[in-house]
Amino acid sequence: MQVKLGFGAIPKPQYVFVSKEADHCWYMLSEDEKRIPIYERALTGAITKIEVNKKVETKFKVVEKNDLYVLADKPYIIRSGSESYFSKSLLLSLEVLTCEQLRSPLTISLSPGDSNVVFCKIYDPVTYRSIDVSWDEHKEIDWQAIGKKVSLKINSLPNSNQESIQISANTTPSEVHAVLIAQSDRYLAQLNWTPEQGREYLQQKYGKRSRLQLTDTEILDFIDYLQGKLAQNCQI
Repeated sequence: MQVKLGFGAIPKPQYVFVSKEADHCWYMLSEDEKRIPIYERALTGAITKIEVNKKVETKFKVVEKNDLYVLADKPYIIRSGSESYFSKSLLLSLEVLTCEQLRSPLTISLSPGDSNVVFCKIYDPVTYRSIDVSWDEHKEIDWQAIGKKVSLKINSLPNSNQESIQISANTTPSEVHAVLIAQSDRYLAQLNWTPEQGREYLQQKYGKRSRLQLTDTEILDFIDYLQGKLAQNCQI
């Protein structure tokens, strides 16, 4: 991305919002909060970060949003409701992408559905091939677990400040669980927890004595807890 010298706009990320309208499906906001339609159907760039189930305060109440950070001609943040079809279809697509694919530019497109529904579809801008996902049984999907897995994968890529965690579309469920346990190993070591401390916490929280007995959702919850403990230690 080329840096323009001299006077210009404040260099801050541009938020992009999703909403199905008659002639467009996403928009930006001006300084006075007026909607600026975006008529293009797709945004191509490098995904650098994702924040899932982020609590955002609006004029009326606090709501949960998903923020996807995309570096293109400028930094963009695509913000959508955590429970929206766009967010859910985005997470499904991101879940099947390999770490290698996520290191390359991708095209995020909008696909209008019935009523006010907008779906997300991701393409490889080089091959023009779409990332195919199954929407079957989406009502039974554990979206919180998928969100945590996607966050862990994207936010742990080598171009971030965290260690790389290799989770790809070809990774088996048992391998994913092993990667998650390895991640918790690093946090436990940084906290200087003894095996006895770990077992005691698991017994109290989940009624289990070993991380091998935890479900993916539980091990992700445990990782969140350890990350929180590390953040508290940094603030002391």
